[in-house]
Amino acid sequence: MLTPLRTIKKNVAGKDAIDGAGVRLVRVFGYSDTKDFDPFLMLDAFDSLNPDDYIKGFPWHPHRGIETITYLINGDIEHGDSLGNKGSILNGECQWMTAGSGIIHQEMPKPSNRMLGVQLWLNLPSKDKMVAPKYNGIVKEDIPVSDEGDRKIHIIAGTYNGKPGAVEGDYVKPLYLDVEVNPGSEWSLDTDKDATLFIYILQGEGSFDPARDEFISEKHAILFSEGNKFMVKASDKGIRFLLISGKPLREPIAWGGPIVMNTQEELDLAFKELDENKFIK
Repeated sequence: MLTPLRTIKKNVAGKDAIDGAGVRLVRVFGYSDTKDFDPFLMLDAFDSLNPDDYIKGFPWHPHRGIETITYLINGDIEHGDSLGNKGSILNGECQWMTAGSGIIHQEMPKPSNRMLGVQLWLNLPSKDKMVAPKYNGIVKEDIPVSDEGDRKIHIIAGTYNGKPGAVEGDYVKPLYLDVEVNPGSEWSLDTDKDATLFIYILQGEGSFDPARDEFISEKHAILFSEGNKFMVKASDKGIRFLLISGKPLREPIAWGGPIVMNTQEELDLAFKELDENKFIK
């Protein structure tokens, strides 16, 4: 019996946006896409050779009810938070922050030869919305790499070919891979049939349908149908993409700026506590 192959369900390029104190980025998906990408809420991508696009950064701001995952291919982002954590995210590093009941933090990019990376928002289940906040800084050396000759897989979260990644995830347990495939080569992955799976192409281009040599280029996110197998064939330019997968929560969403809860009442309470300086538990 043939394994059902995941097919393209949605191909999005996102929209140019300005966020924080004036950071130019691409909002690949977000508020209007939550049902399709569940449990993932938002993906912001940044790729710039001009520091003026990003050095104004993201000054102190709150989060509640989500996890934010920032992964840098290239760049330097200084950060600090209300737990007392501070430091820098550098080339090949990841910041995994569980906002939970509430955290206030800032992210301030520094000038670099190229700023290339993404920030992903991962929803928390209703029962875990108010867990204690937690910060996890992942340095490049913490991320296992499976070198398969004509392809290289960086295992940020989850397990690949029996090898655990840098993070498992405490609540939603996603698979998060950074995949590099050489020109003309192929790669496939057995997947959990019911899990949401999408990729974001960082560089190059690839084909995702063995019956058609139609290549999709960088800066696109592709959401795939349910299925047991994902396949990609790199063009003669090669391809590098992020593959992200997780089981949908299928819970109501009440979203207000940097806070994502399940009901309007919970959202109202969060902003009331913010106003009354009771946000941090």
